[in-house]
Amino acid sequence: EQLVESGGGLVQPGGSLRLSCAASGRTFSSYNMGWFRQAPGKEREFVAAISWSGGLTFYADSVKGRFTISRDNAKNTGNLQMNSLKPEDTAVYYCATTPRRFTRVAGEYDYWGQGTQVTVSS
Repeated sequence: EQLVESGGGLVQPGGSLRLSCAASGRTFSSYNMGWFRQAPGKEREFVAAISWSGGLTFYADSVKGRFTISRDNAKNTGNLQMNSLKPEDTAVYYCATTPRRFTRVAGEYDYWGQGTQVTVSS
């Protein structure tokens, strides 16, 4: 499965962005999906996850209440709505999918996109 992220960019603190993840292939609708991010000099960290059906979601404490993960299996797409952005949200954001259990562990995701840069700065 191939994943392509889009929607990143430069935004002022307090602003919003909506990231999208477009999946090719026929497996997306049966895979759990996650969003991760990596800032310069830091390890990749979990942001949010959604189950294959969309019925379960989970967020990192740092984004809870500000970010919303969603998916549209009919369109093979996933989204991450990011509101009230902070400078510390600056990172490359990656979407990933896994046929395995619903998880926040990056090592359990099998497919990754190339990433999209999000920069929060005034």
